[in-house]
Amino acid sequence: MTQIAHEKMEVVVHHARDVDHALNSSVRELQTRALAQGTAGILITKHGPGRFTLELSPEVPFGYTHEKA
Repeated sequence: MTQIAHEKMEVVVHHARDVDHALNSSVRELQTRALAQGTAGILITKHGPGRFTLELSPEVPFGYTHEKA
């Protein structure tokens, strides 16, 4: 049985101009962690204006990033 560490990050931005930079930076960090595991992709969930969670998810194929509103 493969153990998958559920890595989760929260991103909160106050200005629309900062969203892309904050999300891209967080995705890069999670990509590094995903490569170490090799078993999960990245799921981005938008909770409201400027508020997101990003996590390694076994429901997302390794090497992919999915967005959920």
